[in-house]
Amino acid sequence: MTITHYIYNNTESDTENLSNGIHLPLFCLVHSANTTLSLSFCKTKKKYREKRRPTMAGEEPLSETQGVALTEHVRINGVEYEATLEANGDLRWRSAEVIAGEKRLSLDKEVLGIELRGTILIVRSFVEEIKEASCLGTGKREVRRVRRDYVFELETEEQGMIWGERLSACIGSLGRPKRLFIIVNPFGGKQCGRKIFANEVKPLLDAANILYTMQETNFQLHAQEIAGSLDFRKFDGIVCVSGDGVLVEVVNGLLQREDWNKAIKVPLGIIPAGSGNGMAKSLLDSGGEPCSISNAVFSVIRGNRRALDVASVVQGETKFFSVLMLTWGLIADIDIESEKYRWMGSARFDFYSLLRIMNLRKYNGNAQFVPAPGYESVGVPLTQVEKSNQYNDPNLSSERKTGNDKTLQSKGYQGPSVSYEESHWRSIEGPFVYVWLNNVPWCSQDVMPAPEAKFSDGYLDAVIVRDCPRSVLLSLMLKMGDGTYVNSPYVTYLKVKAFELVPGQRVGNPKKGGIVDVDGEVIARGDENFSLHNGDVKQKQKQYLMSYGPSIQIAVDQGLATIFSPR
Repeated sequence: MTITHYIYNNTESDTENLSNGIHLPLFCLVHSANTTLSLSFCKTKKKYREKRRPTMAGEEPLSETQGVALTEHVRINGVEYEATLEANGDLRWRSAEVIAGEKRLSLDKEVLGIELRGTILIVRSFVEEIKEASCLGTGKREVRRVRRDYVFELETEEQGMIWGERLSACIGSLGRPKRLFIIVNPFGGKQCGRKIFANEVKPLLDAANILYTMQETNFQLHAQEIAGSLDFRKFDGIVCVSGDGVLVEVVNGLLQREDWNKAIKVPLGIIPAGSGNGMAKSLLDSGGEPCSISNAVFSVIRGNRRALDVASVVQGETKFFSVLMLTWGLIADIDIESEKYRWMGSARFDFYSLLRIMNLRKYNGNAQFVPAPGYESVGVPLTQVEKSNQYNDPNLSSERKTGNDKTLQSKGYQGPSVSYEESHWRSIEGPFVYVWLNNVPWCSQDVMPAPEAKFSDGYLDAVIVRDCPRSVLLSLMLKMGDGTYVNSPYVTYLKVKAFELVPGQRVGNPKKGGIVDVDGEVIARGDENFSLHNGDVKQKQKQYLMSYGPSIQIAVDQGLATIFSPR
């Protein structure tokens, strides 16, 4: 089918719609089934013919730039091909001498950006490469992404401008970020954040023509301070080159602002540069991508977004916002006490897990929760009177009694409302080996505590272990790589909308408490406070955000934040 169109000189409004400064020239274009693409200049009206598909029933009529497939004889990396540029920006080409073996390049899934130099069009890509790894005859295939440039040599500058304008417009329609604010933690993990940014993050951003402002963190909670004052209107996203801790700081900084409801909608990104990297692993795994720095950067560049639940952790007037997990008991002990072995990287968790199981601790306490549909049989029910009496007990600390008072803060996000009277609460009594609340499936690159967790389902996935032999516990830890440990009869696994933890003292040692760990940071600790004289307890507890002993309440706000994701 041959269709003729007339194009006039670009008006000012037309020029504004052409991205990256590539403008449609004044020319005639003729394309029919029996001819290759040819160009000739017109003095007044610009006339061309192009091959187009007919409009299907129910579709909007095609504009002059939609539904057009452009085909040229070009040289790509020095070899002659017949190349086609699809209407959606995808590229395909094949040699005239070879019938089979057509090559394709997906604009959305593989192209970073383009550069036009007259008749030379450089397409910068990030493509999958399959590497055969013959290990003891297994013949495993390793798939990874590599940077590759395709240099298209067109016959004339006009042809180059047409292809460049098409590709640029298609990239612009994908909703990719154009300017990012990047926070680099040079102290996380193996202290390679600065090197990771320079060698792996920056080159991909440059190839994608993304502008960025980079700032390093200099002290704990620096990222929270940055996010609290950042003019986010200048950026299309905030990206953390760090472990999970800096991402959590950014979320807390955004939610403590007066304009938190707008600030929290800024898309967040995470590039794994820490010890655990649970959020990056969870995001990439959800898209079927291996957890790597380059894959994480590419997911930010592509600009796909998903909603992310945010949990409010509350005790009295104190609030903390979590996006990853809360742990108490064995898991918290491993996470925090293994800090002395940080130089080992992620291997420190495996090493200290063995040490801690050999000398297993149990903790008294109580866990109360509002179960998700389908989990109503877990635990024992609490009547509305019992819950109300617990909440209003005059013998409880002032922190617990005011834990859900929305008048406590004059600005910032106050957290989701949890009604003690209307919710159907249930309870599990200790002692506990551990309690583990998860917002995403992975807590590190090789540990999946919550295989059923979803990013924005409005629930936390709770894992509770009480009585469990050491030998069984060790086998459960070894099965955390694929999440199958949750099938054990010693593991209670459920989804909850709200949770209340009353952490108690260690069994057999009432002067020792435990650790409450939220997203890798200690928010309450009892193992040191109770060994001190009463006069020193309050002074010691000031080191931590919350007190150990009074209840800690956790509630979920569904899809509050937004995060870059592979899909």
